Amino acid sequence: MPGFFFSHSNMTELNGKEDCKLAEGKVHKKKQKVFGADLKSYLKCMVPHIESGIKTSNSRNVMLSAEEVIQWSQSLEKLLASQSGQGVFREFLKSEFSEENIEFWLACEDYKKTKSDHLHGKAERIYAEFVQSDAIKQINIDYQMREATAKKAQDPTHTSFDEVQKTVYILMERDSYPRFLKSKSYLNLLNQLQTNTSK
Repeated sequence: MPGFFFSHSNMTELNGKEDCKLAEGKVHKKKQKVFGADLKSYLKCMVPHIESGIKTSNSRNVMLSAEEVIQWSQSLEKLLASQSGQGVFREFLKSEFSEENIEFWLACEDYKKTKSDHLHGKAERIYAEFVQSDAIKQINIDYQMREATAKKAQDPTHTSFDEVQKTVYILMERDSYPRFLKSKSYLNLLNQLQTNTSK
C-alpha cells in the first residue's frame, strides 16, 4: 500500500494499522509536535483500503472522494461543511499555530444550537477561552470588538458571538485558507485521491 510523502526531513512511510490506531486516539486529544507526522497519521487512518477510496476515521464510515476534496477548494464554507475537511484544515492551522481560529468558529457554531437555559455557561466558557485579553487560545480581534463581545457575553443571546465569528471567518478565508489550498498536505491528499480514482 503506498504511503503519503511530505517534505519534512524526518518523514518516512507509516507502518499500517498500529500508526492508524495511535492516530485515531490522539489526533484531536493531544497537541502534536510535528505537523507532517500528525497529518500523515490522520490521513493514513483515512486510507485503510486505498483502491476503494479514502475512509474517514469517524464512526459514520464516510468515504472521502476526490470530488469532495476538490469541492473544498471552491470555498471555505464548503471546506468547513465537511467533517473531514474540518479535520484536515485544523491540522494545517496547527502547523501555523493558529488553530484557535477554527476552534473558536466551531465553538460558535455549537453555541448557536444551545438551548436558551445553557447559553450563559457556554458564553462564559467561549469568552474565557478565546476572547478575553489573557485567554489561552486568544483570537486576533481588535480592542473594540473584544469589549463589545464582552458586553454581549454578559447577557447572552444566540447571536452574541455572530459578529466576532464573522470576523474570524473572514480572517481564515483571506489568510489561512488560500495557503491551505497551496499546501503540500492538501495537494498530496488530492493527488492521492485522483491517482486512485484513475486506476
